[in-house]
Amino acid sequence: MTTTAGPVLVAPEQESDADWASPRILVLGLGNPLLGDDGAGLRILEGVQAAGPWPANVRLVDGGTWGMSLLPDVMDCERLLVLDAVRTGREPGAVVRGEDDAVPRWYSHPVSPHQVDLREVLGAAELLESLPSPLVVVGIEPGSTDDLHVGLTPAVESAVEGAVAEGVRVLRTLVEG
Repeated sequence: MTTTAGPVLVAPEQESDADWASPRILVLGLGNPLLGDDGAGLRILEGVQAAGPWPANVRLVDGGTWGMSLLPDVMDCERLLVLDAVRTGREPGAVVRGEDDAVPRWYSHPVSPHQVDLREVLGAAELLESLPSPLVVVGIEPGSTDDLHVGLTPAVESAVEGAVAEGVRVLRTLVEG
């Protein structure tokens, strides 16, 4: 997966919004793999994608750190699953899950600049009366996100499998409705 030009649709067989069946489910992986544990969301996204195939109404998107450019994707979906590194005050490597009202609170203490953008995206979608529901975040409490380096810390790396399992479980619930 790359994050060079904007949001990348991970499931290339889905060609247009007209083909996106209802309920439209967006799985949005966020993060910057150059900032250590901030790349956890993209690793979770890879695992959730590998657990497919998923139905045509599910779109998996590598949102990288694209901030407000994600607003159209968020507004177009009916159900949203965000996969990310999230600071909740737990120990590094803890798998976390939050829904609806908990999500904006989690992003009030950002791990990195993209989380400030996600908070703004969700706020804009709410103002435009297009906030998906349910909105679920599955993530991992990060350890190191301040240093420029590729790769997850051992605590976060060991949590990826559990976060993928939780992401797959949540996505199956969203699909079943």
